[in-house]
Amino acid sequence: MLNPHASLKLELRHVNAAPLGAAAAALPVLRDFSLQVAAGEQLAVIGPSGAGKTTLLHLLACALRPTSGELLLDGVSPWRLGAAELRRLRGRLFLAPQVPPLPPRQRVVTAVLAGRLPSWSLARSVASLFYPQDLPEAQAALARFDLADKLFERVDRLSGGERQRVGLARALLTPASLWLVDEPLSALDPQRARQAAQTLCNEAGARGATLVASLHHVEMALAYFPRVLGLRQGQVMFDLPSAQVTPALLAQLYADEVVGGSEAVPASLPELLLPARANATVVMQCR
Repeated sequence: MLNPHASLKLELRHVNAAPLGAAAAALPVLRDFSLQVAAGEQLAVIGPSGAGKTTLLHLLACALRPTSGELLLDGVSPWRLGAAELRRLRGRLFLAPQVPPLPPRQRVVTAVLAGRLPSWSLARSVASLFYPQDLPEAQAALARFDLADKLFERVDRLSGGERQRVGLARALLTPASLWLVDEPLSALDPQRARQAAQTLCNEAGARGATLVASLHHVEMALAYFPRVLGLRQGQVMFDLPSAQVTPALLAQLYADEVVGGSEAVPASLPELLLPARANATVVMQCR
């Protein structure tokens, strides 16, 4: 039986899965994929576009059912639970997509307080639409991302980076014990990206929440996450402590993209690969 207050440990056993919304006959993106994440652990997932990073997060969020293999949360398969138990379990999971689904006319305070909905009654949730609850907590969460002055702003008046930070501030109010964050830094400048990465890791650590984040910013993964998973073509290329991820491993992980100058290459990768390509003859053309 799942403990509703404990951090979640994760296990994927020989999973095959196609992307969310793909046709039934679509080829799997993740193939014979296995992974274990301890309760309270922080894991960054990196790799080229199309490697299966978002599909992995959808699997862990119980938004996508594997076509074969098994997902276990604290040793329990969510797809074997009854409907009511599955709803309760999903209340313990927080998924932050790359583009937060924020209604344009919604106020920022309402968007952030949505993180509290799994722990609120229906009556309190409806009342908060008109008289926002927990205002000090909402403002404090926004302040962690330098957005406290946007509390009553409309979402459609925010920049793309501000909307992304509002989506991350919602995580600080969630009662969830598993945080799944998809490309949380994609619309942020370097300073904001560092601030956001550090805040997420610090807050998850303080609460004992398990954190899994897909990142396009390789240097942020190495700087802030103790463990880094390199994913390529739906399979694990490496799974190591961040200090053991070498330029040679990164060169292999992004090999085709580095040679071809693909848009899938992280902007920071050329600097990270300098030691590995000291004697290389390939010219890198990365954005």
